[in-house]
Amino acid sequence: MKMLPYFLAALLLFSATSAFSAAERRHDLVIYGGTSAGVIAAVQAVQMGKSAVIVAPERHLGGLTASGLGYTDTGNKAVIGGLSRNFYHRVWQHYSQKENWRWQDRESFGNRGQGVPAMDGEFRTMWVFEPHVAEDVFEELIREFNIPVFRDEWLDRDTGVIMEGNRITSIRTLSGNIYHGSMFIDAGYEGDLMAAAGVSYTIGRESNSIYGETLNGVQKGNAKYHQFNECVDPYVIPGDPESGLLPRIHNDAPGEDGEGDKRIQAYNYRVCLTTVPENRIPFPKPDNYDPLQYELLARELDLGFERMLRKFDAIPNLKTDTNNYGSFSTDNIGMNYEYPEASYEKRFEILREHRKYQEGYFWFLSKDPRVPEGMREIMSEWGLAKDEFTDNNHWPHQIYVREARRMVGDFVVSELHLRRTIPTQRSVGMGSYNMDSHNTQRYVDRDGHGRACARNEGDVQINPGGPYPIDYGAIIPKEKECANLLVPVCVSSSHIAFGSIRMEPVFMILGQSASTAAVLALDQGISVQQLAYPDLEAQLLADGQVLHYETQN
Repeated sequence: MKMLPYFLAALLLFSATSAFSAAERRHDLVIYGGTSAGVIAAVQAVQMGKSAVIVAPERHLGGLTASGLGYTDTGNKAVIGGLSRNFYHRVWQHYSQKENWRWQDRESFGNRGQGVPAMDGEFRTMWVFEPHVAEDVFEELIREFNIPVFRDEWLDRDTGVIMEGNRITSIRTLSGNIYHGSMFIDAGYEGDLMAAAGVSYTIGRESNSIYGETLNGVQKGNAKYHQFNECVDPYVIPGDPESGLLPRIHNDAPGEDGEGDKRIQAYNYRVCLTTVPENRIPFPKPDNYDPLQYELLARELDLGFERMLRKFDAIPNLKTDTNNYGSFSTDNIGMNYEYPEASYEKRFEILREHRKYQEGYFWFLSKDPRVPEGMREIMSEWGLAKDEFTDNNHWPHQIYVREARRMVGDFVVSELHLRRTIPTQRSVGMGSYNMDSHNTQRYVDRDGHGRACARNEGDVQINPGGPYPIDYGAIIPKEKECANLLVPVCVSSSHIAFGSIRMEPVFMILGQSASTAAVLALDQGISVQQLAYPDLEAQLLADGQVLHYETQN
């Protein structure tokens, strides 16, 4: 026992030394970001015989897939192939075991998913799952393919990208570790590596005129969903502008329809809730709880709105993937504009504000006397799932960054590509979900009777007309800017096109395709831009990717 402290000290020294030497070692592929796309990219590289390392600011792998978004936005699941489909097969394998149905039996769960059956017996996939199950699958992949992962490693965004000409040679994190690589992938939701490497990008909504679109920019005319159905007074004292506006409402002009701006769609946390008493943590009351933050919601409740449970989507074991629904919900509208470009410290501040807002939202609905008693009683039966996010007070590790930066490459995916008005020549995967933008702002509007009313703007939910291919140009920057970087998350697309592409299965698809391109370009000694598409296409098809789909009439 006397030797134990010395043994532990030696073990810690060995671990630190090993980590440092592994970080300093050159890898064929360096992946920044532990998202679902990042993990899949690493697996693909190893499958193709290359070394890969994941440098992750996150402590938990899997991004949103493992952080509450378990009611998968699949669109047409037939176009989800390769390692992305394999992930959902592994989820299916987990829930095929009776012992993993702890809080309910499999039969009572039913089989409802996001427009598809939750469990697809024919293809042995499952599209609805608990957060910890998804994280376990990602960790299983990391172990199976022996992929080194360095967690809590934050890119030095000022001077941490070392380049020779138009190629990245290494990246340095704030800890001082340096990761050398031949090829790099930015798999983060924010596009920090891309931006630090000098790659062109944009933030916000383009005007319709830039790419000949109809659904970009300000969309007051499309503001039909998640909208106030009645005129809800926006002032602290109803009818009195001198009393000031209620929180989260601005008094500026919202802009003209189709006009571009720098607003981005709202973020939220996809919290995991349950009504099982043995597994339920009551909603916590946030520090300095301020009921005025929810006065707008109270006024809508007075008008009869009571659909709060509409997006408590069921996942296994009597839990939910809880999403935004209605005019005033878990989306923290207008409070994230600074996030994409903000310092790490400022981002943490924004995240804390979002969490406090959402905690207050649930506390308000379950405890505040302004809420009708029946609704309070229903909400009081819910709480955070005790067996999820156990090291974070049962709150998701990752906020839903619905959009941040978007790369601007030589090729930009637009609404016209999604609708197939313009053909796509170099498919590296397919999307199929609605062009889905959440609200971006809440402002003061005047109704036909001259009354001041709170109104949301930015929500768009339009089906592109079926599955569509995503061009290779969407994941590569301009060659003059960077020749050995691929970007499968913050892709080169317009705001409204990104609203469909931004689904987690698609990020995994693009992560695999990006890694494949990186390996092929490395083997040929060329830039990722010079890679011949037939070579890439052949490898992707061989690995099970779905690149084309013909809609059946």
